[in-house]
Amino acid sequence: MLDVNLFRNDLEATTRRLTRKKVDRATIDELASQLGERRRLTAEVDRVRAEINSLSKSIGQLMAKGQRDEAEQRKAEVARAKERLPELERDLGALEQRIDYILLRLPNLPADDAPDGEGEADNKVRRVHFRTPEGTPLEDSEKVREYFRNRQTAPGGFALRPHWELGAELGIWDGERAAKVSGSMFAILRGEGARLLRALVRLALDINGERYEEILPPHLVRTETFTATGQLPKFEAEAYRTRDDDAWLIPTGEVPLMGLHMGEMLEEADLPRRYMAYTVCFRREAGAAGKDTRGMQRLHEFHKVELVKLCTPGQVGAEFEGLVADACRPLELLGLPYRVVDLCTADLTFGSARTFDLEVYAPGVDRWLEVSSCGIYTDFQTRRGNIRYRPADGGKPVFCHAMNGSGLATPRVWASIIEHYQQADGSVRVPEALADYMKVKEIRRR
Repeated sequence: MLDVNLFRNDLEATTRRLTRKKVDRATIDELASQLGERRRLTAEVDRVRAEINSLSKSIGQLMAKGQRDEAEQRKAEVARAKERLPELERDLGALEQRIDYILLRLPNLPADDAPDGEGEADNKVRRVHFRTPEGTPLEDSEKVREYFRNRQTAPGGFALRPHWELGAELGIWDGERAAKVSGSMFAILRGEGARLLRALVRLALDINGERYEEILPPHLVRTETFTATGQLPKFEAEAYRTRDDDAWLIPTGEVPLMGLHMGEMLEEADLPRRYMAYTVCFRREAGAAGKDTRGMQRLHEFHKVELVKLCTPGQVGAEFEGLVADACRPLELLGLPYRVVDLCTADLTFGSARTFDLEVYAPGVDRWLEVSSCGIYTDFQTRRGNIRYRPADGGKPVFCHAMNGSGLATPRVWASIIEHYQQADGSVRVPEALADYMKVKEIRRR
């Protein structure tokens, strides 16, 4: 949630930044007007209450002096003021609800250095990471795609098949039975396919264990927790909610991890706090039907290792650099070609001020697919969740800043391994980084 003082003290700059995220100017103007009206109504309520107190006090004094007529006049004034007060309080309460309604639907302000843009075409590729088996670094997106196209047509090469075809043939991915059991956009992994996913989770947890505290959180959270992280009301249509309880299935481990310190006061000396969690995640993916839904590309239920940090504003730069590096590390260990994309303002998520997406090249569909999203959330979530810290110099408490990213979201990484490590005979070579977890060197037909 945004600080209302931004609309009181710096309306012009706040409006300019919000319009970079395509927020309607009329909504901003309405909020500014409502805040002005709240100040007026609050002052009027305070004035009437003070008047009632002053008049009530004077009545006793007048009665003590025997000035009964004046006292009765004051009583009548008190009655009129008390009659008016509930109406003013009702108006103020309704205004507060409208202000909260608007604030909960306003996104976080974009960072000044986030690139402006209208959509995907305006996102900025910051770097590409891939080294061919011959040791040649390729640092351009199109050169990576060209390399894999040429490799398939070169002597001794073979067509790289999409993971859903190869996975079904190997007996490690079962889309037909997943649809029978649960419907579309679900997956059943079998045998080495299931072990491969488990190996990816263990890898992500192991390589981050020294820098992050591992948490095993609940997969159901209260509405308050869901709202604090910006999931409500913005993403209600994409969320799963239990029928009989005030509980929501988490769409990411970020939600319960950010809920750990709701309403708490931390000490500056204890920051940054770094947490990681392996969870199953649930999303309706509303409106996604028919778009990149084959195989493991887009699922309603998926497994992920999430990384979350709480820090001071001054620690954000270094901590975000470390977060992105931690998200890149498993992709490098797995030998997958990836790139870091700086999202433009139109593509920034609701709660983020700056977002770097990590995208892996998927030869089976000849596309770059997002496998991790690392975002800076400033004090947007912590203000909603009331997570503050006490400065070491004894100053006024300050809201923590937060950031998060996928340490490893398994579906598309799993798919990328199948596609990148497939061999001419239809088997899949196991990446060296997963060998100790898998206990096999190849995945072959069952």
